[in-house]
Amino acid sequence: MTSFHTRKLALLLLSASAAILSSCVMPDDTSSTAKEDATAAAARKEMVGLSEADVRMCAGFPTATADVGKSGQIWTYQRVVQRGNLNIVVPTVAIGPVPALGGSVNVAPGGYCNTQIRMVDGHVAEVAYAGDNNLPNNRDALCVSTVDACVAYARQYHPSRAIGRTR
Repeated sequence: MTSFHTRKLALLLLSASAAILSSCVMPDDTSSTAKEDATAAAARKEMVGLSEADVRMCAGFPTATADVGKSGQIWTYQRVVQRGNLNIVVPTVAIGPVPALGGSVNVAPGGYCNTQIRMVDGHVAEVAYAGDNNLPNNRDALCVSTVDACVAYARQYHPSRAIGRTR
């Protein structure tokens, strides 16, 4: 094989690799394509009415609290999630007059979730989520580890509040 054909083959392989890798990149904002995680959505409804003691039992003590006057208090639970990182590196190659090709792609970097719980008169009034907390197919999915025990707690100890459940 001549050196011209070798260069042409190398360029073709690098171009194909770059095209494949670029198709693996996920958009930063998946909110328009992904549905909210079922447990995170259930927590928005089923945790409402739980007492401060109930929330401490199921979620632990908050990372931070803020007094918001007549609007009560906001408890924040921050969770940093280390997702399985995958770094793909394509070596930079320059062959004669062909420009250098290469680079890297980082797939599924870590994320975090701030679960915000508004307490009014000692009871949950609202649950919201903030942060880099989406997965490709589920919004707010990285927040589930904070609220899943509270959803189960609410269903066990306050079954009349559970959505779609009857006594």
